[in-house]
Amino acid sequence: MNVDYHDDLKEVQSDAALARLLSPEMQSAPFDRLDWWRLLAEHCGLQPRLAVARNGVGSAVLPLTGTGEHLTQLSNWYTFRYRPIVSPGAEDLLTALARDLPKHASRLTLTGLPAEDAERLEAAFRAAGWIAWREQSDVNHVLALAGRDYAAYIAGRPGKLRTTLKRKSGKVHTRVLSRFDAQVWSDYEDIYAESWKPEEGSPAFLRAFAQAEGAAGRLRLAVAHAADDPQGPALAAQMWTVEGGTAFIHKLAHRESAKPLSPGSVLSAALFRRVIDVDKVELVDFGTGDDPYKRDWMEQVRPRYRLDLLRPRAPANWPVIARRMVRSLAASAKRG
Repeated sequence: MNVDYHDDLKEVQSDAALARLLSPEMQSAPFDRLDWWRLLAEHCGLQPRLAVARNGVGSAVLPLTGTGEHLTQLSNWYTFRYRPIVSPGAEDLLTALARDLPKHASRLTLTGLPAEDAERLEAAFRAAGWIAWREQSDVNHVLALAGRDYAAYIAGRPGKLRTTLKRKSGKVHTRVLSRFDAQVWSDYEDIYAESWKPEEGSPAFLRAFAQAEGAAGRLRLAVAHAADDPQGPALAAQMWTVEGGTAFIHKLAHRESAKPLSPGSVLSAALFRRVIDVDKVELVDFGTGDDPYKRDWMEQVRPRYRLDLLRPRAPANWPVIARRMVRSLAASAKRG
C-alpha cells in the first residue's frame, strides 16, 4: 500500500489506472471526475491536491485543495455534492489515507457530503486518531421517478403549478437542445444578468463545462421565447445535464420583466418532459439549497454534511477543539 499526493492534474491524467477511475466511464456524476477538477483549477482559482492511496488492487482518492495545515474539499458553488472516490472493495484505503495525511495537514474541513460518505469518512478518520465533528451544512432536493412517465409525474404536482402550466404553456415557445449553442448560451448569460440571481461565480467555468457536456451528448440546454414573438428576446434559459440515469439541474434563470408569462415554469416543464419521457432518467437532482420553488418540482430532501477533522496534538487546533467542546457542552446542558 502506498499514498501519493498530486498537485498537477496532468500527472494524474498520465496515470492510466487513476485516469480511468476518474473518467466518465467509471463516474456517472460530473463532480467526481478529473475533468471537473481541471475546470475548477483553470477557471475558479482552486489549487488541486489529490490524496491517493493504492494497494495494487484498487485506489481511494480524496480531492482536496488549499495550502498550509488546513485543507478543504476540492469543490465550489457549482458542485452539488462532495465525496471520496473509491474503487469497489477498496474502502480500507480511506483509513490508510487518514493515517498518512498528518504528514501534510493537521485539519481538514469537508462540506457537501451525503450522509453515507460523511459516515464512512468520519469512521475512517476516527480510526486513524483524528477528532471528528459532523454537522448538517445544506440540503439536496431530488425526484425519484419510480417508473412514472411525465404525465403521471406532472399530475402529482401542486395544483397551483399545474394551473400555471395549463394557463401559460400556450403563451411560451420552448426549445431543448442536446448540444452547445453559442447564441442560446449568450441568451442565457443575458437573461441571468437580468434575473433575481446573484452574480455568476465563474461564467468561464460554466461555459467550458457546458461545451464539454454538449460534445459528450450529456447537455440539455433550453430556452424560452414568447409564443407570439419566437424570434424576439429569450425570456428564460436553463442548463441541465443527463447521465447514468440522473438529470442534474445546474442553472436556470428568467427575466423578471417576463414573469407574468411564467417562462421559467413552462421551460422547466419542457425539460422534465424531455428527461423523463425521452432520456428515461430515474432521478432528477436539483442540487443544493432550500429554495421554496424546488418543493413544487421535487419530492425528497436529503441532508448534506460538513466534517471538521482535526489532529488533537496540533497546537493550532487546540482553540478550535476548545470552542467545539464548549458548544457541545452548552447544547447538552440545554437539552438536559
